[in-house]
Amino acid sequence: MRKVVFSMLVDNTSGVLSRIAGLFSRRGYNIDSLTVGVTADPRYSRATVVAKGDRIILEQIEKQLNKLVDVIDIKRLEPESSICRELIMIKLKVNEENRQSVISVANIFRAKIVDVSKESLLIELTGNQSKIEAFIDLLHGYEILELARTGITGLSRGVFDVKMYDEDGQLMDYDFS
Repeated sequence: MRKVVFSMLVDNTSGVLSRIAGLFSRRGYNIDSLTVGVTADPRYSRATVVAKGDRIILEQIEKQLNKLVDVIDIKRLEPESSICRELIMIKLKVNEENRQSVISVANIFRAKIVDVSKESLLIELTGNQSKIEAFIDLLHGYEILELARTGITGLSRGVFDVKMYDEDGQLMDYDFS
């Protein structure tokens, strides 16, 4: 089983997310992670889907996603040529005795303490999945009250595969030099 990150430029219209999720559901494929947000151009959103499977299944997923009418562009974000990140917010139960040790762990990971109360700390951390997992592993001795993860989002490095669209949605010839 291999994990692939698909980055898609999609129309920013209602129902797009439902159609993407429905494609996976109808075929019995699982979505490991799904993030969607509007781009610099409000006509489009960027959807990042993470899926696992063998080569044939992953190729089939890519072909089926590419057939969706709302999908303008799709590419695989390969680890060596892209940057992928995830955000986690984690609320921990703390007291006077263990508060400083939790803050020390957060500082090691360059996490932000975004809320403090007598009984809890709310920590925000952004990074790749291995950094997020390592942070969670180090917190196993503490009581996690709540945890929220955004899922992976990412972009390819450089400008070699950037596509720009005009007002009519037509692919433009764009010179980045």
